[in-house]
Amino acid sequence: MKKINMYALLLIVFFLLPLTVVAEGFSPIVSTDWLHQNLDNPKLIIVDIRKVEDYRTGHIPGAISLFYGTWAIKKGDFDNQLPEDDELVDLLSSAGIGPDSIVVVAGTTESGPDRVNTSRVAWTLKYAGVKTVGILNGGYTKWMMREKRAISTDIVKPKAKPYQGKFNKNLLADKDYVTSQLGKALIVDVREPEFFSGKNKLPFVAKAGRIAGAVNLPTAQVFDKYPPGEHLETCCYTLKTKDQLKNMASGVVGGDLSRGIIVYCDTGRVASTWWFILHEVLGYTNVKNYDGSMQEWSKDPNAKIEP
Repeated sequence: MKKINMYALLLIVFFLLPLTVVAEGFSPIVSTDWLHQNLDNPKLIIVDIRKVEDYRTGHIPGAISLFYGTWAIKKGDFDNQLPEDDELVDLLSSAGIGPDSIVVVAGTTESGPDRVNTSRVAWTLKYAGVKTVGILNGGYTKWMMREKRAISTDIVKPKAKPYQGKFNKNLLADKDYVTSQLGKALIVDVREPEFFSGKNKLPFVAKAGRIAGAVNLPTAQVFDKYPPGEHLETCCYTLKTKDQLKNMASGVVGGDLSRGIIVYCDTGRVASTWWFILHEVLGYTNVKNYDGSMQEWSKDPNAKIEP
């Protein structure tokens, strides 16, 4: 009987070990090589956030279709806002995503908005309590257009299951919280310098300028062309290396990983990339994304704006 029990234990360890190794080897900036090698992992869920019609023409094998607009919605006058918690629960349940799933978000990288959409969805998943979330570096663009990897036209229907994750609401900053943290937390404006300095603004932002006391760390600078030097129409974009990102961040936010940091942009979408890099890649533990950002802040006559 003891021998039988020992054999049973060894079999359990043998079958569970690959899943454990995969989870431990997971990087939040997911390479196409890693994803290709782990397509058969039963815990892996690839979320394709492109338009449904693009998904149907071809996608990474096994990926499910949940386009970006499902994750970031318009609320009143504000764009790219979090859905209500119960709506997120319904979305995750219908997608078969659990708090212990390994979720890789895949989009495209041709345009600036495309490049930040994956991190915005990743932030939303982490907010909802999914523990292991990554973004596909280079996206579908690198997977298929650059590397010519296998694609599928099969429509994947996820197996729905009730979502029971615990929401991480400390990842979100609202306007009242930002106001309370002026002069305390480090406020990081991730827009381009001309917007940070007040020389330019988007039409839906009421006033030019920045939140008082903010520092500038532009999101656009975290991406490189891949392969380097190729024409825009034939290349994709990937994130810089971890060491490069660390050097960029530490020069602005410092090396204290526990420091309170609030990132913002115009609607909270572009800021999600630096939230993802700081919190998930570099290990800063107290980073929040201001979802309303300048679209909300600039409409408040009492909100402090520089210059």
